[in-house]
Formats: sequence, C-alpha cells, structure tokens
Amino acid sequence: MNSAASAVGSRKKHSPRKFGSGRILNADAFEWLERAESRSIHAVVTDPPYGLVEYTHRELEKRRNGRGGVWRIPPGFDGCRRKPLPRFTVLDERDRDNLRTFFRRLADELARVLVPGAHVFIATNPLVSHLVYEPFVSAGFEKRGEIIRVVKTLRGGDRPKNAHNEFPDVSVMPRSCWEPWGLFRNPCEGRVQDNLRKWKTGGLRRLSADKPFRDLIQSSPANARERALAPHPSLKPQQFVRQLVSAALPLKEGVILDPFMGSGSTIAAAIACDLRSIGLECNPEFYQMAASAIPKLARFTPGPCRK
Repeated sequence: MNSAASAVGSRKKHSPRKFGSGRILNADAFEWLERAESRSIHAVVTDPPYGLVEYTHRELEKRRNGRGGVWRIPPGFDGCRRKPLPRFTVLDERDRDNLRTFFRRLADELARVLVPGAHVFIATNPLVSHLVYEPFVSAGFEKRGEIIRVVKTLRGGDRPKNAHNEFPDVSVMPRSCWEPWGLFRNPCEGRVQDNLRKWKTGGLRRLSADKPFRDLIQSSPANARERALAPHPSLKPQQFVRQLVSAALPLKEGVILDPFMGSGSTIAAAIACDLRSIGLECNPEFYQMAASAIPKLARFTPGPCRK
C-alpha cells in the first residue's frame, strides 16, 4: 500500500494486470476515480500516502541513501536496528493543509463511487489521524469507529536528540505500540437489512457465528519472508490485512478497492479470501513490485502473531 502521485513524474505507465479475482492498474487514483462509474465499489481498504512528501522522488532518493529528509531516523534504538519510517513530526502547517485537501478530495470522490453502506478502512497515525477523519465526516461519511492494530514498532521512545546523556530518563514521545485505522461508512439506504438485501453492504462480516469482527487486532509487523516477496516501505502483513478485507464485504459479494496499493498487499489478501478487488498504484516501480508480489503474497501462509 501507499504511494503518492507526485512520485511518478513522467515515467512510463505499465499495462493493467489481472490475478484471478484481482485486477491492478498503474494509474493515478484521482484520475481513475473521476472516470469510475458511480455506485460501483463496495468497500475500500487502503494505506494512503501521508505528508504527500515521503513518496516524492527526492524523499525516496534520500531514503535510499539513508540520510536526511522525512525518512531520517536514528539507525538504532535500544540496541535494535530499525527500518526507515516517515517522520510526521516534520510536517509544517502547509503540509497539514495539503493533507486536509488531499483527504477531502479523496472522500468526495469515494462518496460518489461507493454504493450505499460501503465501508472504508483507512490506515493512519495518531499524529495525523484528525487530518483524515474530519474530511471524511464533512463529506458525509459516518464514522463507525477505529480499528486498533496492536503492533510493536521502533517508532518513538527516543531520548532528546543530542542530549540523551544529559536526560537519560526522558523520552520525547511514547514508543508507538498501535496503529489506528479509521472506519467509515457511506450512509445506508434505509435500514441495514434493506441495504444488505439491495447493495450487499451495510455491515461487517463476522469472524464466526459466535464471534463478531473486533476493533482490536493483534498484529506483528510484516516478517522477513513477506518483505522478501514485497520490499515496500509500508508493507502490511497478510495476517492483518486478510481480516480487514474479509470484514469489508459482509456477504462476500462486491468489489474492494485499494486506490494506493503500493506492493499490493490488499489485493493479495482479497485474492486469498476469494474476493473481487481492484488496486491502483501511480508509481511504476511499486506497480511492478506489486505485479510480482501479489500472486506470491496471496499464496503466503501467515504464521501466528507475536504478541
């Protein structure tokens, strides 16, 4: 998941690909949504770009070089080497305004394309989630809660920069142990039961007859085997994403859209769950990565979550 239109420039686009019940396109999300038929998508599961900065060519180059920019973080934390992650604390007011505009445009486009009762699962971060949620509510979506992905990362928890010896008992921010996913619903037509009969949407698929879908999900980071298949900086593990796509189509009917598919983990999860899906990715390099990774991730057997 997750890359921005600004990363593409004028690079050559690749042809659409189909993998069983999944279809992917090397396309700009907003251009595709503007042309899409209204009321044609039944759910969205996506991890969009944040800051609209981190996936520009300039910032990706800095990430590859391991120095500077949004991706700049200390190489280690308490004896552990950590992977680059975008630092949302460096966003200025202009960046935040751009985020609001970006998500308001996305919400407006999705409101037209989604059928009544369709759910949107959207990954975010505790520092910027308010910039995502308000535009969706303003566009008419119902906020249905948050999915809390309990995941231990190496984000946060650092001592003051260049003063760690002076203040050894101080952390600048708490170490992150969770990732919020906003959950929104396009308003139903009438009662939920009526909407389910007509549009096949309006609710969430249960885990089993005696277990409803839950908003707290234990989730390890993507493991080394998954990252070898799809070396994307924002890869989400199949163990987690498959739970979201399964819940998103309550009757297992309809189409799931990931407008910012990155390495294609949402599409792979939908294929593994025998659900129809469409993935969009504007970055040609990530699109090629997804084309290679999707069938492999779909066949991947997730191991148990490490708590």
